[in-house]
Amino acid sequence: MATQALYRRWRPQTFDEVIGQEHVVQTLRNALASGRVAHAYLFTGPRGTGKTSVARILAKAVNCLAPQDQRPCNECHICRAMSDGSHLDLVEIDAASNTGVDDVRDLREKINFAPNEARRKVYVIDEVHMLSNAAFNALLKTLEEPPAHALFVLATTEPHKIPETILSRCQRFDFRRVGVEQIVAKLERICQAEGAEVERAALEAIARAATGSLRDAESLLDQVLAFADERITLELVQRLLGATAQETVADLVDALIAGDTARGLHRINETVDGGVDPRQLTRQLLEYLRNLLLLRTAGEDLVNVTAEMRQRMREQAKALPPEQLTTVIRRFGEAEFNLKVQAQPQLPLELAFVEVVLSRGAREPAPIPAESPRVAERAAAAPPAASQPVAGATTAPPVAAAEAPDTREPAGTAPAQPVAAEEGTPVAAHVSLDDVQRNWAEVLAAIRPHSRMVEALLKDCRPVRVQGDVVTLGFFYPFHRQRIEEPKHRTLVEQMLQRVLGARVRVECTMIEKTEEVQKRRPKDKYRQAVEDPVIQAAVEKFGARVVGVESTPSGDEE
Repeated sequence: MATQALYRRWRPQTFDEVIGQEHVVQTLRNALASGRVAHAYLFTGPRGTGKTSVARILAKAVNCLAPQDQRPCNECHICRAMSDGSHLDLVEIDAASNTGVDDVRDLREKINFAPNEARRKVYVIDEVHMLSNAAFNALLKTLEEPPAHALFVLATTEPHKIPETILSRCQRFDFRRVGVEQIVAKLERICQAEGAEVERAALEAIARAATGSLRDAESLLDQVLAFADERITLELVQRLLGATAQETVADLVDALIAGDTARGLHRINETVDGGVDPRQLTRQLLEYLRNLLLLRTAGEDLVNVTAEMRQRMREQAKALPPEQLTTVIRRFGEAEFNLKVQAQPQLPLELAFVEVVLSRGAREPAPIPAESPRVAERAAAAPPAASQPVAGATTAPPVAAAEAPDTREPAGTAPAQPVAAEEGTPVAAHVSLDDVQRNWAEVLAAIRPHSRMVEALLKDCRPVRVQGDVVTLGFFYPFHRQRIEEPKHRTLVEQMLQRVLGARVRVECTMIEKTEEVQKRRPKDKYRQAVEDPVIQAAVEKFGARVVGVESTPSGDEE
């Protein structure tokens, strides 16, 4: 005979056994005590948080034969029958497999029949967002004017897919993810009852892997108990779940802070070759980085790690300012999403690691040999040239910190220091605007092999000012400016300027207005203009798109 799964054996049977949803339980209890039970409820929230279980408890409570303060008693024959799913007055419908309008019409025809023996006939519609539009329309009339004996409980993980007309006729309860400590406490009770010896650290690993779903945690525990006949340890759980030791993740963060790309990539590949799922590795890395952010911004009380690991994380957090941490977390979050569709399992994680290391060194780029030291040769013979704005540039004063918040260091961090020049590459004390303008085409050509998109974006900008080692680029479109201001793109431009000019410079961006001369320079061939547009070129490069034609809008403009 098959053994019943843990999550079914330990499904809550009373309101007291529901974990993590106190706001829902208290409201339903008050409604039962005052006789103000609504005719329709909508339970929403992540999977495994108790929506269907609470719906069943509510069905038992409104029909229980015990005194009011003892409902549900789980002793009367109605409670017992509803607990095992055999009572005729508790109707559970899976909307995922009953999506059509005919299914709802059948429900409408039967709903007018009185309950067999209970006070209320309870209809629980799970995954209700899966119903078709026609089915929702058929259900709407029943929700508007239900029979007095009918009670609806709609459950869903995606409430945004439910029509407003349905939402407005239900009392909505949002179920929350269950906290790690609450899940661990429940798993400890299960282990004690099952006679299993499990380390608390192992239970914490299971709880974190469940990401707030109590049902998922109970299923994982069931799997672990079936796997091991001896004492269950953290190492065993990690091996079973494909999880990574925290030490490995900490080593990866150390390599990131040190800018050691080779060490980080070797660690990633060693871990994946050892059988760890790249997605699991990325999730744990994100959790670790989140803890660093909490240590840096909110204090240590929100971080649940050992004392030894906490000390190591303190040191790492000192090396990563909050603004850098948020960027790093966002980039690895994108990698975790891309891992779902990538044929090469660990490639998105490797790319994210390299890009993060490069972006952290955006103000300290890797040394690049000066291939064209024309400016350095001329510096000794010529005085510094005064910078002159090009025609069409806005006559704005030099860009100050107040005017360019995107280049300003956040409060509480040390101001950005000028990048020290490498040996043989002078700081751009003698670079003039004329130097940059005259060699701009060569700069674009140097960028092309590295990124055609960056080259295309720079074609619609102009060098407008040079002050010291700062080259200001003027852009006609906000989108182009925003993309070039991204650390990896800005670093590439600075490196190629250094290569062509033979001197170290920094890049800042501003907006300028188009002049008549610039407008005339735009190609008159609209198809060619579209093909050369930076935004379209970015789409071609990233998504493999192609331009098939140019159409005119009703106003006569081309699209």
